Amino acid sequence: MRWSKVNVEAIAFELPTESVTSAQLDARLGPIHEALKISPGQLEALTGIRERRQWPPNTTMSSVAARAGQKALERAGVSVDDVGAVIYAGVCRDNLEPATACAVAAELGTGAETLVFDVSNACLGVLNGMVELANRIELGQLRAGLVVSAESSREIVDATIERMNREPTMERYRLGLATMTGGSGAAAVLLTASDFSASEHRLVAGAALSAPKHHRICRWGPSSGLLGERANVMETDASQVLEHGVELGRATWDRLLANSGWRRDEIDRVICHQVGSANRRDILSTIGISESKDFSTFERLGNMGTVSLPITAAMADDAGVLQAGQRIALLGIGSGLNCLMLGVQW
Repeated sequence: MRWSKVNVEAIAFELPTESVTSAQLDARLGPIHEALKISPGQLEALTGIRERRQWPPNTTMSSVAARAGQKALERAGVSVDDVGAVIYAGVCRDNLEPATACAVAAELGTGAETLVFDVSNACLGVLNGMVELANRIELGQLRAGLVVSAESSREIVDATIERMNREPTMERYRLGLATMTGGSGAAAVLLTASDFSASEHRLVAGAALSAPKHHRICRWGPSSGLLGERANVMETDASQVLEHGVELGRATWDRLLANSGWRRDEIDRVICHQVGSANRRDILSTIGISESKDFSTFERLGNMGTVSLPITAAMADDAGVLQAGQRIALLGIGSGLNCLMLGVQW
């Protein structure tokens, strides 16, 4: 994948105000800790996550995604009338139908000719949405497009804690631990045609690889797999996700370098999907990138799914970490397994 006419115009985000520490979650896991003789503090020690955010109960994903989208438009000075597509890319949605993007578009006030639809691909949704918009812009079908997303960890964390304490086995602890890393947030990425853009952040290239034989090692959904069932569960074989995800990430990284024409030593900064300390260490070590080139947020925001990477990129930009002219690699790895990486000339 290569593009010559697409700019990243703006990235914006919205965060909940409520903070939940790993110590607080540890306290709620008392029954399973007691049964398995697990000392308090293991959650933070294993993941490097001190705290994460949660939305108030009954928050709709469309409402907070729309707020992030409005911020992106205002930051760029782009009118909603110029937005040719709105894509919602979250795992968490308001309904099975219609598309959550419809509620976002209604809130933003888009026109009748605006394309409105959802894209779903685990933690890669926003990056997939960016590729979809970039291709349409490159073909001349759009001059501006908005991908938005929102994730809420409150409900699945509560359900997982209840299940772990009800079934206090090591297998239940192993499969539920990754869920405890979950955080909440909303993000928006505005892409524009270069001849319409006021930004100089050019989307250069991308690479994507998949390993669907590993689709069972991380799953979030109805416990029976039937849509009519109310109880949702999340189970993650974290060691398998790490092992096979890093392997897939290495191959995708090599493909990104080839597609972009960049050398490893020419890349100034990387923004990774935020999972935890072990994942960060292993993927960066495997692709030969120093941690000094990374900017992380998982320590205080946890794993926010689809919005982790764009929020981290926006925070890095706000902090002055991303500088004009730098070569930035956006590294996404999601359950499925799927991997998508993008190169941006900032």
